[in-house]
Amino acid sequence: MSRRIDCGYVPLLDAAPLIIAAEIGFAAEEGLALVLQRERAWAALRDRLIWGQYQAAPMLAPVVVAQTAGLGPGDTALDALMVLSVNGSVVGVRPALAKAMRAPLIDFLDAEAIGRALFGVAESRLRFGVPFPFSMHAELVTYWLDGIGVSSAVELTTIPPPRMAAAIAAGEIDAFCVGEPWGSVAVEAGAADLILPGAAIWRFAPEKVLAMTRAGVEAAPDRAAALMRACWRACQWIANPANVMTTAEIMGRPEYLNVPPEILERPLRGRLVVNARGDERAVPRCVEFFAGAATFPWRSQATWIADALARRTGADRAALRTAARSAFRSDLYRDVLGPAGADLPGASEKLEGALTVPTAVASTLGRLHLGSDSFFDGRVFDPSLGD
Repeated sequence: MSRRIDCGYVPLLDAAPLIIAAEIGFAAEEGLALVLQRERAWAALRDRLIWGQYQAAPMLAPVVVAQTAGLGPGDTALDALMVLSVNGSVVGVRPALAKAMRAPLIDFLDAEAIGRALFGVAESRLRFGVPFPFSMHAELVTYWLDGIGVSSAVELTTIPPPRMAAAIAAGEIDAFCVGEPWGSVAVEAGAADLILPGAAIWRFAPEKVLAMTRAGVEAAPDRAAALMRACWRACQWIANPANVMTTAEIMGRPEYLNVPPEILERPLRGRLVVNARGDERAVPRCVEFFAGAATFPWRSQATWIADALARRTGADRAALRTAARSAFRSDLYRDVLGPAGADLPGASEKLEGALTVPTAVASTLGRLHLGSDSFFDGRVFDPSLGD
């Protein structure tokens, strides 16, 4: 008899691992019956997870850190059992802003040049839409704008991802950072031009994680392990180029994203249409589900998130760091997915931003290559020292 797991998700391309695990049969092979429920906003998904309506969810990585550190409702700690996706966000602006900054003439992957051009033409403080206050989108935008010295010229506004195109079309915001496909949907509607992929700010930013309450993991460790294996296999399947079109077709169904498959296929293949004229840009690792230890919950990444949250919110840095390291469950990942065939890195922390080219690293199977994880400004984050 299958064990039922109620899972919520926000309709985004990087909800794919959970949906594919259900649709292709990886969950069923683990004895799980995934019951998927779509949510429009991250606050609702977080709250229903911590209050027990859902047993698991693809969650914004910073939400897990913030909630575990006490920056959310109640005192329920969350665990990130594995990373489900890396990168996958885009920065878009009103077409008039893109025209004024002459965006097509600037390297799409040059975050510093794009930022300086944007704020060189902005006539007032920009209203920047992000999906949630505790999100990698908010942290990437803040890091990017701090790096070029213009963070004070931005007001962050929370807009649910499926509403981002309508919000910029209605003039509620001037710019956004959002996960695909909602940036591309805004382009298709003529409401925005894409000027930068999130991967140009940090080339290996953990985006969604498989989240469960810590109490839920402790109460049913076998169930958590089965879900991890199903999602890990789904991530591997999605990353196979032969499965891209099938992934796009499944994700595009009305009950999931309700978006044309061709819009979803593009970021899966590393390309984006950036304006109403149909100009395309190639984006290496636009969204990554498996390669280069993409599913591994690096505690150094959790620490980076903790420090970013501390700077932006004023919350206690030490408490955030403690919560972050406990929440990113590299220990559980090793115990569960090592026997399943994962090539485990020799360490659970690394210098974030130190790799500029694919690099072989020590691992259990001896085949692991990590891709570039550099930041746009060349900085390196040492989790033992901070930044």
